[in-house]
Amino acid sequence: MQKTSARLLSLLSLLRTRRDWPGALLAERLDVSPRTVRRDVDRLRELGYPVEAAKGPDGGYRLGAGTRLPPLLFDDEQAVALGIALKTATTGGAGIEEAAARALTTVRQVMPARLRHRVDTLHLTAVEPPAGRPAPRAGGDVLMTLSAAVRAHETLRFDYTSAPGPVSASVSASPSASAPGGSTSAPPPRRAEPHHLITWGGRWYLVAWDLDREDWRTFRADRITPRTPTGPRFTPRELPGGDVAAFVTARFRGSGNPTGPGGHASSDSPNSSGGPGGPGDPGWPCRGEVILDLPAAEAAPYVHDGTVEDLGPHRCRLVLGSWSWPALAAAVARFDADFEVVGPAELTDAFARLARRCAAASR
Repeated sequence: MQKTSARLLSLLSLLRTRRDWPGALLAERLDVSPRTVRRDVDRLRELGYPVEAAKGPDGGYRLGAGTRLPPLLFDDEQAVALGIALKTATTGGAGIEEAAARALTTVRQVMPARLRHRVDTLHLTAVEPPAGRPAPRAGGDVLMTLSAAVRAHETLRFDYTSAPGPVSASVSASPSASAPGGSTSAPPPRRAEPHHLITWGGRWYLVAWDLDREDWRTFRADRITPRTPTGPRFTPRELPGGDVAAFVTARFRGSGNPTGPGGHASSDSPNSSGGPGGPGDPGWPCRGEVILDLPAAEAAPYVHDGTVEDLGPHRCRLVLGSWSWPALAAAVARFDADFEVVGPAELTDAFARLARRCAAASR
């Protein structure tokens, strides 16, 4: 249960979000008894907040008129930025949807009427790409714990949940230990020096130096359960390449060894080894070049990480990268046009394998 002061703030925040609150619903949201809600309402009244009670079998409360807070000094651009940030917080993967809505309601009430009107006119609809299953959300408390450890340079101890299916590279080295008598005990906690908390594709990740593996790892935040207390302070290490954006991009692109231990694809934890240009090389492990019978202007909108060179009215040079040669061949084949492979030979071989598979599938 929350402490009284924290519970009063939560109660006040809830009262601001809607006109009427049944007492039973407030008790459920605060995880307290209806009697505790009545006592907290009396405390708010003693502090000068006009909380009105509604009579009836259900009972209820509302925050009366006259509640004032000091005005916030937002200019127009800041008000719009704040509204956008809070209204789009539900797509950040941090599990703070309800808190963001309550924060927007609270801030809106203390804004001048002119700025409040501008925020109210902002209507956003967040549309996420379709997926086979919803992306897991990392809890706000977990993110704050990880961020605090990164800032304080304190070693983290945490339990890490592996994904179902193929073994992930970040968890495959932590099998459960067998206790005497044949029973299975929980694996020991992971120990890591946290360096960066990042977002990628709607998920949160922790970039850290794994003390047991003696290597860099990225951990999905939604699978981390921190243990307390944290470990001793550490001296930050230099991230390979010196730039976290380039380092993480290289890991997720699959540069270096594209599979984890045992040959399993490491989709949840990017690879620990570096690519041809070193651990921080952001390049794809497979790169190829083709001549495409398509105007450059038509091909360019669909080429994100590659390059397109205009070779005339109906031809262009296309240089692309991918995590494997078959994937690169498929990326080129998606264009509805003829093409000629410039190189390398691995790409030509990949097209041959792809052609055989497609021919077999057509039969």
